[in-house]
Amino acid sequence: MIENNNVQLSVRGLRKSFNNLEVLKGIDIDIKLGEKIAIIGPSGCGKSTFLRCLNCMEDPTGGSIIFDGVDIADQRVNINVHRENIGMVFQQFNLFNNKTIIENIMLAPYTLHKKKEKKEGKSERAFKEECRDRAYELLRRIGLEDKANVYPSTLSGGQKQRVAIVRALAMNPKVMLFDEPTSALDPEMVGEVLNLIKEVADEGMTMVIVTHEMGFAREVATRVLFMDEGVIAEEGTPSEVFDNPQNPRTQQFLKAVL
Repeated sequence: MIENNNVQLSVRGLRKSFNNLEVLKGIDIDIKLGEKIAIIGPSGCGKSTFLRCLNCMEDPTGGSIIFDGVDIADQRVNINVHRENIGMVFQQFNLFNNKTIIENIMLAPYTLHKKKEKKEGKSERAFKEECRDRAYELLRRIGLEDKANVYPSTLSGGQKQRVAIVRALAMNPKVMLFDEPTSALDPEMVGEVLNLIKEVADEGMTMVIVTHEMGFAREVATRVLFMDEGVIAEEGTPSEVFDNPQNPRTQQFLKAVL
């Protein structure tokens, strides 16, 4: 069990190997309620693998990930129950191209919760309308209500990513994970996606964001992790990491990207 009620995710000794390649080499970190953690580092250092391990999209090779008092890295745990509370936004949007935008947003909450609502006496039709209303509310938030009944192929990259973000929010998650959410976007579309993430951050959502947008990390993050060769090589506030890095490898990386 988690002793500190402010800790939402507690990671201990996290390791991940792919065959003989050890990608994560023992990561320890506590992620607290409302924290915005930005993860930076060179390509291939294990950033995205670490993020995918946090909701067990990748099964850890070793270690524990305590979420809501449960070790979700334990393969005996029904991970799908806990994954409902950990939203994930990918680089490539991952929208269903054969479903309209409103259907994309409604799909997870409706499919996962309709049996529960039925047991509690709510009709399936009434619950479906609730999901639809919530989806429209989210589309209004991002100014895309008029796109509700079109298909993803008609949207720009920035619009698709904003839909992917509110699709994750439709589940009312406790934690949001972002895996380089702007890396697949044209430069002029990056701002609209980052602004939406900032809005969600300002509402108090706990976030872990893998990003190569250093200005965004400095502005939004409460803590920055620099990863290198499968470990957290340095961590601190944005000011500490960006303005006064202590690790020579962090210094070298930031000199190259800033």
